[in-house]
This record gives sequence, C-alpha cells and structure tokens, in this order.
Amino acid sequence: MASAPAGVESQSTNRLQSNLDPVAISLEDTVKRRLKAVPEGPGVYLFRDNRAQVIYVGKALRLRDRLRSYFTTGYGETARVAELVRKIYDFEFVTTANEVEALVLECNLIKNYRPRFNIRLKDDKNYLYLKLPVTEEFPRVHYSRRVVKDGALYFGPYTSAQSLRGTVKSIRQLLPFRTCSDEIFKQGKVCLDFHIKRCPGPCERRISSEDYKARIHEVALFMEGRSDVLVHELTDRMESSAGRLDFENAARYRDQLQSIERIADRQKVLTRGRDDQDLIAYARSAGEVFVEVAYVRQGKMVGHDGHALDGAGDALENELLRGFMLQYYASATHIPRSIILPGPVEEPELLTGWLAEKRGGPVTIEVPQRGRKRALVTQLAETAAQELEQMRIQADYDRSRTEPMLAALAEALDLESPPKRIECYDISNIQGDSAVGAMVVFEDGRPRNDHYRHFRIKFTPGPNDFAMLQEVLRRRLERLESAQRREDAEVVGDRSFTSRPDLILIDGGKGQLSAALEVLESAGYADIPTFALAKEREEIFAPNRSEPIVQERNSPGMFLVQRVRDEAHRFAITHHRKVRARKALTSPLDSVEGIGPARKRALLRHFGSVQAIREAAVEDIVALGVPERLAKRLKETL
Repeated sequence: MASAPAGVESQSTNRLQSNLDPVAISLEDTVKRRLKAVPEGPGVYLFRDNRAQVIYVGKALRLRDRLRSYFTTGYGETARVAELVRKIYDFEFVTTANEVEALVLECNLIKNYRPRFNIRLKDDKNYLYLKLPVTEEFPRVHYSRRVVKDGALYFGPYTSAQSLRGTVKSIRQLLPFRTCSDEIFKQGKVCLDFHIKRCPGPCERRISSEDYKARIHEVALFMEGRSDVLVHELTDRMESSAGRLDFENAARYRDQLQSIERIADRQKVLTRGRDDQDLIAYARSAGEVFVEVAYVRQGKMVGHDGHALDGAGDALENELLRGFMLQYYASATHIPRSIILPGPVEEPELLTGWLAEKRGGPVTIEVPQRGRKRALVTQLAETAAQELEQMRIQADYDRSRTEPMLAALAEALDLESPPKRIECYDISNIQGDSAVGAMVVFEDGRPRNDHYRHFRIKFTPGPNDFAMLQEVLRRRLERLESAQRREDAEVVGDRSFTSRPDLILIDGGKGQLSAALEVLESAGYADIPTFALAKEREEIFAPNRSEPIVQERNSPGMFLVQRVRDEAHRFAITHHRKVRARKALTSPLDSVEGIGPARKRALLRHFGSVQAIREAAVEDIVALGVPERLAKRLKETL
C-alpha cells in the first residue's frame, strides 16, 4: 500500500496541535470560527466521537466546503450519514498537494483507524499473499501477510488460506520448487520433498540457479493466469531438448505441457479480447454486503474471490463501489487493464488515474448495460448473493451458540449484562527467564485474533509471576488511558488498546486476582469486572469473596471461560517458546561490545567455533582486521 509523503504527515501533526482546541463542535460559534480557518484546497478530514474514536475519514477537493456541508441544518442523505452527523464531536484535517495524494492518504487512514462509518474490508489484516523472492539465487516460495517493496513478486490478496494452499500444492505437483526455511536449506541436504518430486533439490545443487529461476518464472506465469505464454515456453524447451536428443527432459516438458493444457481447458472462455479484466459485483441483504471479484486473464476466467464489507450499511451503490475499490486495489498485487462494474462509481476519473499510476499503464472502468459482459456481471452478483447467504447462515449458527454462553456467564458472575469484549491475561516463563505476557480478546463470544497482543516483560527481574502480571496490566491500561486522552496518535490507531473490556479474566488463583485488582484500582479502572480462573479445580475467584464460584464443568458459561483461558495460555506459551528459542541461538560473541554481525561472521568463518576463538592468540584475531584493543577485550570476555 502506498504511504503518505513524510511532509504531509508532519503538516498533519503540527496542524492538529495548533488548530484544534478541545472544545465540542456542537457550539455553533466555535464551529463557524473553526470552519473559516479550514483551507480551501484538497485534503483529508477525520471525524471523532465523544470518546475520541475516529468514526469517519473522508477526502475532499475543497476541504472547507466539504466540512461545512456536514454542519448545515438538514444534512444527511441517508440514515447512515444522518447518524454519522449526530455522533460528530470533533474534527481534524490534513492538507495535501493534490487530490490523488488525498486519495492515497484517505486509504491509509481508513486502513489504520478502521472507522465504523467508512466502507472497509472485513479482516483484511488476515489476507494471505504468495511471495516469490525472485532476486535470490534459489528463491523460496512462501506465504506472507503483507507486501513490502523488497524486489519480490507477490500474488494476492487471498481471503481463503485453504484455497491458496490448495493452489500451491497443485502447482508443486506440476512445477516443483522449494518451500523449506533458509536454515534447513543451508544444511545442503535434500529432504523428502525431493524424493517425492515436489522440489528439484537446489540445496544440493541438483538444479542450476538459472534453471531454478526459470522454474520460478513459470510459477509466476501460472499465478498470473498466463497459461498460453507458459505453454509456448515449455513447447520451445521440449522441441529444443528433443533436437539435442535429450529425450528425458523432452518427456518431462511434454508431461508438464499436458498437465497445463488440462488446467487451461477447465478455464472458461469469457471474452473475445485478450486484455486482463476484473469483474466486480455485489449482493446486499439486511445491512450486510458481500463483494465478489472475478479475474479474467487473456480472455479466460482464472479465479474469483469474495470479500465481506464493514460499514456499507445503506450506502449508495456508487459510494459502495468506490469504497471497495479504494480498499481492495490499495493492497492488490495486480491491477488489470479493465475493471467491469455493475453500476457507476464515485469519482471515476480520479480512481482510474490512481489505478493507472499503480499499474504503470492505462486503466479503464466499464459499466456494461447489455450483452455478454452485463450477463457475466449479473451471474457474478448471483454468486455473491449465494456467498452472502452462506455467511449469514454461519453467523446465525455462531450467534445461536455464543449468546447462551454469554448469558450463562453473566448470570454466574453476577454481571449486569452479557460481556461483549472479554480480555484474558497469562504469564509464561521458566524461573523468570524469557518471560512474556499475553492478552487474548474474545468479542461476542468469539476470538478476535487481530486484537491479541504479546508483552515482553521489561521491568520485573527474577521469577515473580504476580509482579509480571501487574506490569502487563499496568502497561495495557496506560495505553487505554493515553488513547482516551488522545495523547498519542499511534495508540489511538490501535483498536486493541483503545477498546475498553467489559470483563477481565486472569489465568491464576487468588494471588493473581489480588495483584490484578491492585493495578486496576490504582489506574482508575476498578469498575471493570475482573475474575481469576484456577487450573487445578477450574474454580473462578471473584473480588471480595472468600469462596470461589464453582460451575458445572459442562455448563455453557464455564465452557466459555475455559476456552478463553486455554487460548490465553496457548498464545502465551507459544510466544515464550519462540523467545526462548531465539535466545538459545545467541552467541557469547553477541555480548562483546564492538563485535557486530560482520565481525562475528568473519571470526566464526575463520576459526570455526567460539572455543577456537577462545584458544587463539590475540595476534591471530588482529590479523583478521580486529583492532588490538578490541581483540584483547574479546579474549577477556570469552
């Protein structure tokens, strides 16, 4: 995703400090004065509610006129906009050099803040990409959850991890490549994948770097849907091998060709043209919106993907399509030559200009009214409707299971209402070593994985679980308080810390509960219901109660509490093992000031081990370019 220029960000920070007074904009005279101070040029504006949460991010060619329209009596085209206007408590703005820059910044801010009134992709942080690091000698094909500018090829985003992994499995049968980690690869020994013909064995140089890179190029062509180009290249190689009487390789290319042609035959021919196209259609029901995207490459359907939207509500079609395209193509790795939509979209010229800049070539937006393309969009909308119905059935099933559990938990713990957001904390360490804390979050009785957080224990020495728990809770609540006061814009953007829990669970007994309550009291959050769950007898300890709350093990409320506790324990111990493993890989050389990664590699490459360095003479170490003073310090330390 493109990021806003550094100059724009610094302007925003300075302007917020100088132009914004902490005064409710419901005061008419204050609003008028502030609106007059808003510049007339292009930019992005943010609305906050009375809890300082960003609830809407918008873009305008003329900031002053656009902001003024929200505070005009009777403004509100739809119920959604009218509700937004009622909840506006404060506003901010950031000026930009032009409208395209404003569009990019708007997209970044929506992704960062995820405002409730903006149209946005659900769970977009969980989308997978397939990464091909083509700049490496023997690239490892693997999955990634983000795209970085590192010279690698990325394909995605994919909403279904299972579908992507199935695709990769099929490709490896056709075009074998390595997927092992760099640590395993450096061992220089082929593994089972080589023997079952899923990897060509680059670790033992069973394939040259040039041939392996050609293989990765073939994988890229396949992922792009360029089966015709791949067929042409493999045909040339087959004929060339046959001409050299290399019949073994010719037969291998022949088999690959037959497999690719079988796959290509299953791809439906959709259009007469050869341009790349994306078809977009959507379905809407009871405030839920599901968008389906079909990928047409070289005139053939090569795949499709579905995306549920948040914040679409009763948005008009042109606004809905703009919101989806802005979020989807900001993270897409491929921009097609043509995008076919079911209806008009807001600001089509601006969108095509932005997409053309990302693509590096012209992009057109089509809205067919009749003919083959219109029929395809209609068919895709029917697919979207079926997907939406499946999603609603699953949601109803989940709700029917979780609502009784939340109600039973509220009754067992004597809560005023079923908790919407539950946070659970656990500490994992071995005698104080590699200590970590974990926070897991359940919302509406289901895990909210993107709100899970790890804490490295920084200020608690030695094995003291109570003090470690207090440190974790103190740091978490400080982030909550800081966000509520809007002292740190970065914290405000982290929804996991800005959201206030309805219930806190502690993995432990009376001692852990007392430690937690002490922190909550001092931080001013004693009103948050807090309980502890002991592992041995599965007893729930409550504040100001000498006897624990005992629930039947198969009761719905107890099931939910145990599930949350077990998830916190799993999350904590998994991270603890990773931290401990990384620590185990450290070398005594790392503790010597002046010995960085380059010198460490040079020393180990020359001497072979730390023991050999320990036994070496200072002169031998100096001969490698290490200053004499540093060489003596190294010997003293080892």
